[in-house]
Amino acid sequence: MDAVNPATGAVIESYEEADDAEVEAALAASQSAFEEWRDVPLREREELIANAADVLRENAERYARLMTDEMGKPVEQARGEVEKCAWACEYYAEHASQHLADEPRASPAGTEVYTSYEPLGPVLAVMPWNYPFWQVFRFAAPYLTAGNTGILKHASNVPGCALAIEEVFEKAGFPEGVFQSLLVSSSKVDGIIADDRVRAATLTGSEPAGRAVAETAGRELKKTVLELGGSDPVVVLDDADVAQAAETGAWARCQNTGQSCIAGKRFVVHDAVYDDFLDAFLDEIDAYTVGDPRDDQTDIGPMARRDLLEDLHEQVVRSAQAGADVVRGGEPLDREGEYYPPTVLTDVPRDAPVAAEETFGPVAAVLRVDSEEEAVEVANDTDLGLGASVWTEDRARGQRVAHRIDAGCTYVNELVKSDPRVPFGGVKDSGYGRELASDGIREFVNRKTIWVN
Repeated sequence: MDAVNPATGAVIESYEEADDAEVEAALAASQSAFEEWRDVPLREREELIANAADVLRENAERYARLMTDEMGKPVEQARGEVEKCAWACEYYAEHASQHLADEPRASPAGTEVYTSYEPLGPVLAVMPWNYPFWQVFRFAAPYLTAGNTGILKHASNVPGCALAIEEVFEKAGFPEGVFQSLLVSSSKVDGIIADDRVRAATLTGSEPAGRAVAETAGRELKKTVLELGGSDPVVVLDDADVAQAAETGAWARCQNTGQSCIAGKRFVVHDAVYDDFLDAFLDEIDAYTVGDPRDDQTDIGPMARRDLLEDLHEQVVRSAQAGADVVRGGEPLDREGEYYPPTVLTDVPRDAPVAAEETFGPVAAVLRVDSEEEAVEVANDTDLGLGASVWTEDRARGQRVAHRIDAGCTYVNELVKSDPRVPFGGVKDSGYGRELASDGIREFVNRKTIWVN
């Protein structure tokens, strides 16, 4: 398993994949650790997850540069990712007791009835490379604090990050076996899910990967949470603050080199402000610095792998062939590394790839609409439903439109983001279940009714 720097093409380090015996040992260790971890008082588990936040901050620069080297994230954004992970740990250190407190229920006089939230056991997490720390801590902070144990199958291009995350929990004082990283290929996932010791699975990734995990888990009657792709609309209405919509929208499309499920991807703009928005949007795009991700001044780094760049470029080419106008970018950069420039397409047919498919890179489709009604219709014209944003200076109007968009989360006058304080997840082909907040920590627990006469 090679870690390859996408900015240079150089192999950073090679790692040995776990064999069947090592997988068996990890599963046994996870089950054994769970039997004791589940009985550790919640307050002690909260203290340990708070320790993890301290470890993250103490090693922030090393972890940030590891992310940058393995998947190309601009280092300043990588530092922000480490900080966000620490924030999630602190959130659950502070609020887990409240989220998991026994919940009294109505009952006859003289009885005591309540719901108790108890851990399920070992949870398998299949996580992607694009936010190699945040995606993991988004599952680990709540699920471990709830008393489950975790087994991480990380993406094969970020093995160093997988082992570094295991190190975080070790340094924080978590007992051996509570969190483990398994360096295995995707071919072993079905067998791990099917193992009787694994009680649940969570996946963040592509729609095909989600369907495969859900099929195996469903056959085994195991709970799953899936956060899959997105084709997020950015709806700019005729009364929007165009400058703010363009500035935030451009960043929503290009941060993390556009490699985000909740990136703004389809810009659905009212005709009354279309020209002004497009001019402002292009000005923002033109101001970004594409370059060495280890440079603090870089806004956009390389894409994580050559095949991802090739797939993205093919979508752009096919969209141009379908009639879209490429007004910025549109060709891989002629330089070392997997660099694709910020690319903007206008006059995009609604069945063109950049409008009808998820684009996982810095490519924006700008679509013109004549009314609020048409904007909602275009926004919903996708099988995906992860996030969306609405831009208007009328907050009541923004809320009304937000309720009409089919998405797991819709932000008014703000970019879509995952925040430990609010539940996160999608609808339609973007998956099911929720992460973060109280909803996230209760996904993988036994909601047990206790009735005492």
